[in-house]
Amino acid sequence: MERNVAAGEQVGAAASRIVAYAVEHRIVEPGDERWAYNRLLECSGQTSPAPRDLSWAKAQVLLDGYDFESDLSTLSDAAVECGAAQDSATGRDRISMRLMGSIMARPSEVTRRFRSIGSREGALAATDWFYRLCCDVDYVRRSAIARNLKWSCPTQWGDLEITINKSKPEKDPRDIVAAATASAGEKYPACALCRENEGYGGRAASDAGGHAARQNLRIIPIELGGEGWGFQYSPYAYFEEHCIVMSDEHRPMHVDRASLGCLLDFVGQFPHYFVGSNADLPIVGGSILSHDHFQGGRHVFAMTRAEVAEPFEMDAHPGVEAGVLSWPLSVIRLRSADRDELLGAAEHVLDVWRDWDDASVGIVSHAADGTRHNTVTPICRMWDGRFELDLALRCNVTTEEHPLGVFHPHADKWHIKKENIGLIEAMGLAILPPRLEREIEAVRKRIVEGRLDGMEDDPLCAPHADWARRVAERRPELLGASEDVSREAMRQEVGMVFCHVLEDAGVFKWDEAGRAALGRFLAAL
Repeated sequence: MERNVAAGEQVGAAASRIVAYAVEHRIVEPGDERWAYNRLLECSGQTSPAPRDLSWAKAQVLLDGYDFESDLSTLSDAAVECGAAQDSATGRDRISMRLMGSIMARPSEVTRRFRSIGSREGALAATDWFYRLCCDVDYVRRSAIARNLKWSCPTQWGDLEITINKSKPEKDPRDIVAAATASAGEKYPACALCRENEGYGGRAASDAGGHAARQNLRIIPIELGGEGWGFQYSPYAYFEEHCIVMSDEHRPMHVDRASLGCLLDFVGQFPHYFVGSNADLPIVGGSILSHDHFQGGRHVFAMTRAEVAEPFEMDAHPGVEAGVLSWPLSVIRLRSADRDELLGAAEHVLDVWRDWDDASVGIVSHAADGTRHNTVTPICRMWDGRFELDLALRCNVTTEEHPLGVFHPHADKWHIKKENIGLIEAMGLAILPPRLEREIEAVRKRIVEGRLDGMEDDPLCAPHADWARRVAERRPELLGASEDVSREAMRQEVGMVFCHVLEDAGVFKWDEAGRAALGRFLAAL
């Protein structure tokens, strides 16, 4: 009985603090506190206790170090305890989303306020407000994102950014088992990017493979290319104000004149953001090709800062400034104040590239059965009052030597990076798997201690054994080095592997043959 009373008091205190937090951050308006408190009780499966005094709760929230997510966890645990939520990682995630979704404004009200701010103060003020809202209701998982490991690596191409992504939650073993036995059937929403995710309650892994809860997701309707699109922020952001722009229609990714025009429309509406599209083919595309979407944000990538190494002219588009970037991938940068002329130039580059073959450097535009291999990864931004469009040339041809792709990370780098090089990584930001934190630390210790034999028998070190011995040979000063010195050295070595991964993805290499092949392509433009 005493335990139940204590637990009830904890729930009451946590819910009261969350209400005070919500009022402080204008998630809940003054006067709605009792309603909000009762919504939190209901969502967590509770019928009591009474709320704590609002002034007490507000004072608690204003203290340095107030842990909002800890209070959310208290209510989630209470929901699990009474059977209102599933006892798994995704079950707790669903109830956390539901709690905040239950007390925040409806989508129409969020959209109304976004547009009101935009009309009065401009697009920057509107996105600032919307981003804060998405963070404050814990849709953007700031504490999870903060767990990611980040560092920079100086290279000949500029300072690349390396991240080990620890923010996305690991799959709960119970969810994995449930997903394996889930019945197939029509899925709703059709994918994680569909507009129908807004407010969706999620489902367990045992139900059609599971689906994330999105009760606290809010999407701003926008128009691109005369069509309806949605604008939202990514919950597990890889960079500042990482946003997602997705078509109202569930349709496959495509890169063509229409999609390039949508990118230009977006930066015309939000000139403080960049926006880009993953390529529309496997191997060189992103992880979701089934739903037409873009990604953007306020981050400045290494590729953005890259200089033009070789300017060239396009006779049919004299109003467009064109050049090849000094970048490991083969990137053509186009600039113009004239949107339509820039769009015409970009379409011309894409059309020529799609049918471009050059056996001397391994470029094959189509398979024998007509399957297309060539496409681009486009990235758009405003620069000094002009439109700027980068087109990274991509080719997903495979061979016996490179079964995952000739212009994909080669096998000697799979121990660090085996996945596709999508939009974000093509711009110089590595997204590496969480396993690397433990593996690289184990490798570091062996190098420092001089224990290079038997690495193949160590499950943490085995994938990296050959590379580790090369590092030890190249950096003899690491033998006996301090933790700080050796850790920084290993980070730089990981960064250089990513650098070489990007070089693998370049279709025109920076050697004599690659430069000659590039010259032939530019002449065709």
